[in-house]
Amino acid sequence: MKQMLVTSLLFSFLFVKIQAQDAQQDFTIVNATGFAIDELYASPCGSEEWGEDILGKDILRNELECDIIFQPEEDNCVWDIKIVDEEGDEVEWENIDLCRALRVTLYWKDGKAWADIEEVEE
Repeated sequence: MKQMLVTSLLFSFLFVKIQAQDAQQDFTIVNATGFAIDELYASPCGSEEWGEDILGKDILRNELECDIIFQPEEDNCVWDIKIVDEEGDEVEWENIDLCRALRVTLYWKDGKAWADIEEVEE
């Protein structure tokens, strides 16, 4: 009986571990840059291409947020984010673990970019 319980617990742990590795990268992005974001891109870390503008025709105004949903699901966890403002200026944030992120708040001030990341509770 004890052997079966230990085996069952081990299997449960492995299932949770496997499930965590297959986590979605969906997250909420918050614009705290001080300016409107006209274009928003996300690409797997190390990729040389940004792909399509996630916002499309929309603009993410300062102090607003939007949900980013990946379709289809991605295997990569670590991503880079790039924004473009109305004047065409670009700012990038690198190495953001979207498998752990619930909310990513983007900041920019005095030529420096940083992000606060609210992570999924384990």
